[in-house]
Amino acid sequence: VQLVESGGGLVQPGGSLRLSCAASGFTFSNYDMRWYRQAPGKERDLVAYISSDAGRTNYVDSVKGRFTVSRDNAKNTVYLQMNSLKPEDTAVYYCKVFRGVSYWGQGTQVTVSS
Repeated sequence: VQLVESGGGLVQPGGSLRLSCAASGFTFSNYDMRWYRQAPGKERDLVAYISSDAGRTNYVDSVKGRFTVSRDNAKNTVYLQMNSLKPEDTAVYYCKVFRGVSYWGQGTQVTVSS
């Protein structure tokens, strides 16, 4: 199993980023996917969830209305579109799949600062 996140960077408050997580080594379309984030000195927290067929999504309250999770099962990729970014969104963002155990990507840094 391999998960590779990309798309992070430095953005001003109010800006947007789209994160990608490319998956390999398993049948991607069979598994729910999740995005987490970890700010410095804090625990890793769930941000967004998407079911295997993209029929269900869920978000932590702090990002509802600003973030959108999606997936392309033909490309084995899950996305996180982040709009109206705030300084408190600054964190390392990870994707995760659970297949009996949790598999994580290496993370991608998102910094929201003027």
